[in-house]
Amino acid sequence: MDYSKYEIYDFNNISAFNMSTGYKERSYQMHWHSYGEILLVGPGRINIFKVNQDTYNLVEGDFVLIWPMEMHAIIDADRKESMVIQFSNAFVNSMFGLQRIMHLYRNLHVICINSHPELAAKLKELTDRMKEIFYSDRTDREIRCCMLVMEFMLTLDEYRSELDEELKAGEHYGYTDDVVRRLIMVTDYIKNNLTADDLSQAAMARMAGISRDYFSRMFKSVTGMNYSKWLNMIRFEKASELLTQEGRTLTEVAMLSGFKSIPSFNRVFREEKGMAPGEYRALFMQK
Repeated sequence: MDYSKYEIYDFNNISAFNMSTGYKERSYQMHWHSYGEILLVGPGRINIFKVNQDTYNLVEGDFVLIWPMEMHAIIDADRKESMVIQFSNAFVNSMFGLQRIMHLYRNLHVICINSHPELAAKLKELTDRMKEIFYSDRTDREIRCCMLVMEFMLTLDEYRSELDEELKAGEHYGYTDDVVRRLIMVTDYIKNNLTADDLSQAAMARMAGISRDYFSRMFKSVTGMNYSKWLNMIRFEKASELLTQEGRTLTEVAMLSGFKSIPSFNRVFREEKGMAPGEYRALFMQK
């Protein structure tokens, strides 16, 4: 999939959790981002959402689950009273249990209140608690909201047998927890060692203890993109973070993000942001 032709939205990098509501516009263009998103559908006769290639006509109280890096859009829906919850992918990546749930449920994008009334009611109670805490003046609101996101995922997992038909309808990756754990170990290593001498796919496959071909297939199946695209994305995210910090030259930012040359740094940044790194820094500093 060519992500560059779609609009990209960045998560607020000072927080692991965000929540929003009250939008007047009924539609939102096709886009993607590295964080996960939970949408609680609002009232109204028409509520149409799209995730990847699938379009869903939903009712008030339904949930839309958008996992990190998935294409999605709001075709026509009540956004004034709907609820949007966003959680950092870095937060999810920090715990294997959450990664396991995301792995198992990645093909589940809708929880319908009419099909799963008890589950939907429990999830609605959790989102209501998130809203109450998020819009309070509590100093610990981010931690508490992240804890509720974890409870949301655990509640989802408790209803796995009930969701079995929806899960079977999607594409199964067919990888064991052990294999997924190895993949997560490798991705964690990369994120913490972007300046390492050898982050090639072959080297990472050796680190995971599996063949290069199997690693390649598994990586694309689980993440939705090939390894080189993902690696550039991680480097890009690191560079975006470093560009918001004063006192670093563009060359330092490129090297610390793992780019081997300034031209490759500029190329990837333009592909992802539609602007040069220096332009992005100047735009950010104006905020």
